[in-house]
Amino acid sequence: MQVRSAILRGMKAAVTVARTLLALIFIAAGVSGFLLIQNPPPAPPGLAGAFQDVYFRSHWVVFVDGVELIAGILLLANRFVPLALVVLAAVITNMFIFHITMMPLGLPAPLVLTVLWVIVAWPLRSYLVPLLVQRPSYQFGDIAILETGRTT
Repeated sequence: MQVRSAILRGMKAAVTVARTLLALIFIAAGVSGFLLIQNPPPAPPGLAGAFQDVYFRSHWVVFVDGVELIAGILLLANRFVPLALVVLAAVITNMFIFHITMMPLGLPAPLVLTVLWVIVAWPLRSYLVPLLVQRPSYQFGDIAILETGRTT
């Protein structure tokens, strides 16, 4: 029993460390976007530089970094963690797409973020699985309407 208890404490500690690291990374990324809006970093060469130019000049950075900042704060506060994870899954996916298509040298960053994300998400998978329901039913008071139109 003590071995199992020690393993569970270690797993809980690993999740807490991963959640805190993920939170701090996204808080830092979110804050930096607001600080760099008037003076963006030097553009990388090629298509990635053109993308960065549009990203900052259109102020799209404010929206993305705002989402990163809010999700990071939620993770750090340990509140609405499944929601923060869903939002950050989209952000990390976009990072992968950017680095695969425009800047492959930056691929380690989204890989590390994905590992941290999985460590945090795995124990919460029971909260995330309902998002994968193929055909939901809609509840209106005592009546449930299935996707097929039948009522229960």
